[in-house]
Amino acid sequence: MNAPSPPIHVLQFRGHTLHAMASGALHWPAAELLCVSDLHLGKSERMARRGGPMLPPYEGIDTLLRLDADIAATRPRTVVCLGDSFDDAASADALDDVTASHLRPLMAGRRWIWIAGNHDPGPIALGGTHLSEYRLAPFVFRHIAEPGAEAEISGHYHPKARLSGRGRGITRPCFLVDGDRIVMPAYGTYTGGLHCDGPELSALMAPGARAILLGVPPVAVPMPRRPA
Repeated sequence: MNAPSPPIHVLQFRGHTLHAMASGALHWPAAELLCVSDLHLGKSERMARRGGPMLPPYEGIDTLLRLDADIAATRPRTVVCLGDSFDDAASADALDDVTASHLRPLMAGRRWIWIAGNHDPGPIALGGTHLSEYRLAPFVFRHIAEPGAEAEISGHYHPKARLSGRGRGITRPCFLVDGDRIVMPAYGTYTGGLHCDGPELSALMAPGARAILLGVPPVAVPMPRRPA
């Protein structure tokens, strides 16, 4: 029995139809490709190892259960993880058996591409293909957006949008989309975010960029920017 279809926002990007999913995944149906960014698996272990706040060590399972549901719904031949899949290089080696046992079946039977991130630049012993970036025409998939790039899909910034109205504001993770690039939201459970009206993302995204807010369903709005 097929998995139920998850809520999506359909967008046209560089002549192709993509689905921005409520989970923060990006589905390219024509290429049978699913893309996620910034899983940050092992964050609770890394924080404990470095003497930081103690967090419940369940974020890996929660993240992978959502990824399992997205894979079941979209049936991709290729999964692209856009970097910072692990919270640091040691987190992959320290991955607990329960989390690893959830990850390996997801990887089985499909091409699994690990893009190097700034948190996890080293090789990963879990298998898959390890690349600095991945090109599948017309798109290039990389961790950090490059100025002047075209048809680029990237992560890194964990964008979130802050909207105000009726005396209160809401903040949600979001995709950012303009004519040249898509910046993905962070997929991992224990991930913060960077407000898209801040200088880094305001400078990166072209005028007229949209924010696709995660929710059921995802909703597209003009990208919030600070008044000049």
